[in-house]
Amino acid sequence: MTHVWPGRAYPLGATWDGTGTNFSIFSEAAERVQLCLFGVDGSEQRVDLVEVDGFCWHGHLPGVGPGQRYGYRVHGEYKPSAGGRCNPANLLLDPYAKAVEGEVRWGRSVYGYEFGSPEGDSAPNRTDSQASMPRSVVIDPTFDWGDDRLLRTPWHETVVYEAHVRGLTKAHPEVEPGLRGTYAGLASPPILDHLLRLGVSAVELLPVHQFIHDDALARRGLRNFWGYNSICFLAPHNQYSSSGQAGQQVTEFKRMVKALHQAGIEVILDVVYNHTAEGSNLGPTLCFRGIDNPAYYRLMPDDPRHYMDYTGTGNTLNMRHPHVLQLIMDSLRYWIQEMHVDGFRFDLASALARELHDVDRLSAFFDIIQQDPVINQVKLIAEPWDVGEGGYQVGNFPPLWSEWNGKYRDTVRDYWRGAERGVAEFAFRLTGSSDLYASNGRRPFASVNFITCHDGFTLRDLVSYNDKHNQANGEENRDGTDDNRSWNCGAEGPTDEPEVGALRTRQQRNFLATLLLSQGVPMLLAGDEFGRTQHGNNNAYCQDNEISWVDWSLAESEGEVLEFARRLVRLRKENQVFRRRRWFEGVTLHGKGVSDIGWFTPQGQEMTDEEWGQGFVKSFAVFLNGGAIRSPDLRGEAVHSASFCLLFNAHSEAVAFQLPSIEWGAGWRLVEDTAAERRLNPPAHYDSGASVSVRARSLAVLTRRG
Repeated sequence: MTHVWPGRAYPLGATWDGTGTNFSIFSEAAERVQLCLFGVDGSEQRVDLVEVDGFCWHGHLPGVGPGQRYGYRVHGEYKPSAGGRCNPANLLLDPYAKAVEGEVRWGRSVYGYEFGSPEGDSAPNRTDSQASMPRSVVIDPTFDWGDDRLLRTPWHETVVYEAHVRGLTKAHPEVEPGLRGTYAGLASPPILDHLLRLGVSAVELLPVHQFIHDDALARRGLRNFWGYNSICFLAPHNQYSSSGQAGQQVTEFKRMVKALHQAGIEVILDVVYNHTAEGSNLGPTLCFRGIDNPAYYRLMPDDPRHYMDYTGTGNTLNMRHPHVLQLIMDSLRYWIQEMHVDGFRFDLASALARELHDVDRLSAFFDIIQQDPVINQVKLIAEPWDVGEGGYQVGNFPPLWSEWNGKYRDTVRDYWRGAERGVAEFAFRLTGSSDLYASNGRRPFASVNFITCHDGFTLRDLVSYNDKHNQANGEENRDGTDDNRSWNCGAEGPTDEPEVGALRTRQQRNFLATLLLSQGVPMLLAGDEFGRTQHGNNNAYCQDNEISWVDWSLAESEGEVLEFARRLVRLRKENQVFRRRRWFEGVTLHGKGVSDIGWFTPQGQEMTDEEWGQGFVKSFAVFLNGGAIRSPDLRGEAVHSASFCLLFNAHSEAVAFQLPSIEWGAGWRLVEDTAAERRLNPPAHYDSGASVSVRARSLAVLTRRG
């Protein structure tokens, strides 16, 4: 019989102190809580936790240390009609587990209700789920971080690279086979070298919290590749570990972060706190549901059997409950303080803001983050929408936050595909979206700009397909958005037509150049820098195979696109006029007719109010004055940057641009041209007022010589 000391209510979870482990779990719904300890042979020992303080059931077990597998059984009311779903037949994961071993083996036992009962989910399932459940694992938290610390790269100097831990490295020929698809693989020399040569400053990783491959996908022979199905918010996903040993994923994750930091690259995590993997009322009982269903989930007020669903997954976490808020805050602080991550991107963040029904940007969740001295110091990015009514909230998050700017994505896609859309909105997006963010004191870096992300077409597919091709997902092509705003350039999918191929490459360069020369924070999707394709699949969430894995052979065959991306990142880094900390003012400076920004027609005339309002304007020039940056650098020194003139032509024919008159610049040098197949060498030179022919659907970048 295991001897149990009273232990402590806090911290929650399993905490090893060198002599034993303290276990604590919150449940207001519980009448009895059993801690289940598992031997290496799979044997189970149940220990009652009899100490309860503030609904936290706790005990200290001397001699229990790292590597110990455990779970919980919670006894209490099983009455779904009243919200109660406690069932001791269900072995439960610890919500505060810092490591998990194994995965769910799908079968009837993992469901808390009896299948086929005439009472629906009202009859409890008495089949023990122990053999089908993963285990929580006690960890040793010690790690030699050396002098590692958060990098705190300023927002305006940030270039984000969105990547999937497994997908980025699984097919890389230079990564050691045993490391492919793992945290160690992402930190390997070939990947670090690529990121450094590309010039990105941060990787934004798709979910790495322990997640579940749901039953519906398993029955179709698929996997939850993206990982937006979290079950433990403090545990790094075990299948991304190269060792396969329980608890080692924690150490391997820390080594990855340390290696990226040594390369000067921040780590941002895509986190899913809006829902869990337990799904609707007909989903499995794996953790939260069996511990305290009414506390953890938003239940329908008039029918507690069912869940409020603002996420499209069957449930929504109850951010109004103090212990749920505590779990999220504890998770965030843990990943910052113990795992050294530099920031977070919050999936479906509008769902976190729902106090009652409407989205409330001053909800308790955001209030707590605002005052937390640890969390409010890192990068915070909102995906500013959910699937509920009024959930599209781009521009409405608090000043501390940056946002994925979906309006940027849509506007830039529309412009380059030739859709009828006013040039004024494109101008807002190019200059940081002040119409969305300036009114409440936010800065251009509130806008995280992107053309593509994991959800949707890749960049190459955006210019190769008019329609989605998701047949491989097994849903008869019904899944995935139909609002792609894509253009196949004349042929659907792969083609041998050289003109179509050349146009697609030019369009990729157009998108890359627009993204990297816009104010705000650019985000690249991994592989877009060399034309990765998903063969028209715009919802590859379930494709753990070559559809989703980055094909690194393209880095060689599409080397010109890759080199172009590298040059544009470098151009951005070297010229602060592309990454201003403050908004353009558009005012005349020093009594001259030259402002910090100027907009021109192809005839070289400043655009009129009438021209701004026209929906068919496809060609225009913008002057960016590098000598008119009023905000100082981080040391208080004046900022000096070159000035540029960008010539945009989304028209189907070449357009002759007359460069601005001499007061805007005595001479110009062409430094980039998206219509050029190779780097300009030597670059062309032009006098003020000269005519420059810009090919159809292309962008020319000129810098001022004097």
